[in-house]
Amino acid sequence: MTDAVAAAPLPPIIREGGRADRQPQKKSQDNASTGVGAATMRVLTARFLTFYFRAPIKAFFRSRVDYMGYARAINPRVQAGEAWTWRMSSPALLASAVHRYGWSFLPNQVLPPLLANTVVGAVLYTGYLQTLGVLHEPSARATKRVDPLPPPSKTFAAGLVAGSIQSLLAAPLDALQVRFKATDMMNAKYSNMWQYAYQKTAEIGSRGIFAGWTLSFLRDAVGNAAFFATFEYVKGQAFYSFVSNFYGHYGKLTGAQQENIKSQSGIAGSPVIKPHYMLEPTFLALAGVAASVVQALIQYPVSRVQEVHYGRLTWIDAHPREIKKDLSLHASAIRLYASAYRKTFKQVWVAARKDGGLRRWLYRDFLLRTVTQTPSTAAGLIVFEVIRRRWGDDSDVVKINKDGYDILLV
Repeated sequence: MTDAVAAAPLPPIIREGGRADRQPQKKSQDNASTGVGAATMRVLTARFLTFYFRAPIKAFFRSRVDYMGYARAINPRVQAGEAWTWRMSSPALLASAVHRYGWSFLPNQVLPPLLANTVVGAVLYTGYLQTLGVLHEPSARATKRVDPLPPPSKTFAAGLVAGSIQSLLAAPLDALQVRFKATDMMNAKYSNMWQYAYQKTAEIGSRGIFAGWTLSFLRDAVGNAAFFATFEYVKGQAFYSFVSNFYGHYGKLTGAQQENIKSQSGIAGSPVIKPHYMLEPTFLALAGVAASVVQALIQYPVSRVQEVHYGRLTWIDAHPREIKKDLSLHASAIRLYASAYRKTFKQVWVAARKDGGLRRWLYRDFLLRTVTQTPSTAAGLIVFEVIRRRWGDDSDVVKINKDGYDILLV
């Protein structure tokens, strides 16, 4: 069945409700609303599922800043290294922090990174929708279903552009995240996250912000390109092919479906049947899972290398006097960060040899991390698709013409 579905060409698709060239264009506000809604739901879903998975969940399109990091660091049970219990879940950690520091802990320590993650996710979603609308004109129409479906090359390119924009915007967040130390907050060096972000950004400057950005760009751009291309293909082309093959021959239909077609024989036009209502949600969930796994296959090994590289950049920040001797000229700074990349790759190679090979080292704990992020990713994508269709035009109906009747997709 799988090979037949993959190989079968898509049948003719008929759209009712008017000519394609008269379809209204989506407004930019609609794309922004979709992006904000989906990104917010993704963040909230990820935090909710953390209660069930005893490991931090990497948010859809990985959370750039762990807004539970400080609450976790100051918790006595976490500091004591106790075994995980419900008292170490996210709600319990927040309740403990609020009891200790008051309600001001939430807007001062939790809200800034939460907003940062939501904004980055919204930019990614919105950038993808806008770019896809430019590359594939039917995707810019205000309809619930895109006809014709965008080819994988277009969705890959749109994801590549959106991921690149996200990577550029998130560079300061990555720099702040890797340099964050809970002890600085506990020792009153910074009174809250707002102050930390402002002072640390001014301290490291643009050079520190974009140090290591090459790896972030590679991870975000290529990872999100593969993500969106996989998601759109499974929920679009694969869904249409499956429906066309499953319902596409009269002899394969159930008795009730055949009777339904016969009852419409006297009505003008071709008889119409509807696929099972759970088919499309199932393909949406499968699309989310497949996209999450494909993205993780690309992003996870890059993130492993990036962790090593950020450690080296942290060392550079901790030895400013030694570094300043080599920064009399701008070219010296370029050589310094280029040397940091070379040393990072050398360190990775040494660690990989000790661990039994490069592939084994790059994908260590890959399965656990992927399992923890997949459910929330799929949920976020379903919300993304539902919100996108919420603003779609109800006037159009897509029909797949097969064997003397039409398969109606609403």
